[in-house]
Amino acid sequence: MTEPTEPCTSSSLARDSSTVIHPRREPFEHGLLPIPRLIFSDPAQTLISLKRKLLQLSSNQRVDSAAISEALQISIEHARLVIDTLASILHSDSEPLVAAKLDEADSVGVDVHDLVLFLYIQSYKRLLPRTHKDSAAVADVWPSTSAFDGYLSALSPLQLVRSNSRRFMPSQTDEEAHQLSFLQKHLANILSLLAEPVDGEGVELLVLTMERFERLGFLIQFGDKGSEGNFFSQFSPFFANSDPDMPAVPVPVAQVQDWLLQNIAAALEYISERTSSKENGPASPSDHDVAMTDACGASVNKVSTSTRGASFIEGISKSSYMKHAPDIKGSTVKVLNCHESAIYILAPLRYATVYGCSDATIVLGAVGKAVRVEHCERVHVIVAAKHICIANCRECVFFLGVNRQPLIVGDNHKLQVAPYNTFYSQLEEHMNEVGIVPTVNRWDEPLALGMVDPHDSLSHPAGVSDVQAESAMQVDPDQFTNFVIPNWFGGESTGSTKSNPFTLPDAYMASQNKNQKNLGEIRQLLREAPLEESRKRELSSALHVYFRDWLYASGNIRQLYFLQGD
Repeated sequence: MTEPTEPCTSSSLARDSSTVIHPRREPFEHGLLPIPRLIFSDPAQTLISLKRKLLQLSSNQRVDSAAISEALQISIEHARLVIDTLASILHSDSEPLVAAKLDEADSVGVDVHDLVLFLYIQSYKRLLPRTHKDSAAVADVWPSTSAFDGYLSALSPLQLVRSNSRRFMPSQTDEEAHQLSFLQKHLANILSLLAEPVDGEGVELLVLTMERFERLGFLIQFGDKGSEGNFFSQFSPFFANSDPDMPAVPVPVAQVQDWLLQNIAAALEYISERTSSKENGPASPSDHDVAMTDACGASVNKVSTSTRGASFIEGISKSSYMKHAPDIKGSTVKVLNCHESAIYILAPLRYATVYGCSDATIVLGAVGKAVRVEHCERVHVIVAAKHICIANCRECVFFLGVNRQPLIVGDNHKLQVAPYNTFYSQLEEHMNEVGIVPTVNRWDEPLALGMVDPHDSLSHPAGVSDVQAESAMQVDPDQFTNFVIPNWFGGESTGSTKSNPFTLPDAYMASQNKNQKNLGEIRQLLREAPLEESRKRELSSALHVYFRDWLYASGNIRQLYFLQGD
């Protein structure tokens, strides 16, 4: 057996950023599903017996949607959603499910141990916003009849910006500490789901093999940038120097638990010290891992990169913002509390989040794992992605090129979906880089789950949890238009994409052709109309008025913010 590890002091761990333990945010941010049958009041005992049942249904410790459906008593559609969600949040790109082609994911199946860890974290509860001190001010800016009021949502997008209440939302550090505390509390149960029993001196011991230890990388990472291709076990004292040609000796679970608890305690102390120093010292506007900046000015335009590899775009108001791949640090982008703006992130990404935005157009390049859009209103989102989840939004339109069904959860109102409607010169290159298939677009197959999110820590009236979320309507083909990404910054086009890589459905293509034909006929009539100069000026003036009215009515006026300059 491996020799017991020496106790680690918090100071020795916390001062070296490469040894600080972090929760992987992706399972908590993109992996929680509001499906009641996935959430257990006693997950430890329930999942141990469930694991046995799943292993009995499998010959290779992997299960498909039929086995998941049978074991969890959920529909095949929900079982496939579980597999697709897991594929989007697993930590290792070499995992067979992650590497599988779209039509092979079900036959490849999911590893039983990854599945039980995924099911365990379904009992996680997100942090609540801190209470606003001036409830009257909040009520003044948001009608009491709003769909966002009541128990379903603590704050609306406009409340966030108008009542200066962004500071009351949990910061990234708050959330990380909350996730670490969850892992700390449940670590013994989590390890028991991965452990194997062995006989030792007449007593049955629970041990972890190196392969099972690697599964912990689904929930935990070391350092600011994670493993970056290294195995999770290489950060531990148990398997760091294992001979690749020899099977590693299993490690007692108790040893692993002690070592991880020491690291988690040190990380929580580290977070506390950093937060305390920031509160007592000058605030840094770009320190998103300690406290998110306010986004309440007329045009705050705050953009920064956190130490955890995510780029934040926050508080942009009545302006426009464009970034290309070289400008984005890391593989995750979060667009937060942006209003009356046009935002273009033309880059290959793994994850993207759009939160608390209103009256904006947001174009995301190619997102290979998952996109989450939450608490937004009157926003147009244009994205090519593997997977998208829409939560608690109203009057938003989504122009989608997605390989998996769009997921709709929470309290949504008047959502619309449409096929993808734009391109930029490097789009196909970025899609290839992150694994998006242009021949598969499931934009018109939204899957609506529950209206109430059981992970939000709020209390809900009896029976509401069974209510299904309002789904999305399809944009009328006659109202569908192509979106042109401006090139007002100049520069040579370096990509090969010349048109929309997703094929438009027949009805939308026919409508576009009809509109093009009508436009050509109108131009011809105007050119040939025998009008005097005064009448031509009147006609031109009338056309400008109608065009201006259309710009404001459609929201396309926000695209002209580029012309205003800085």
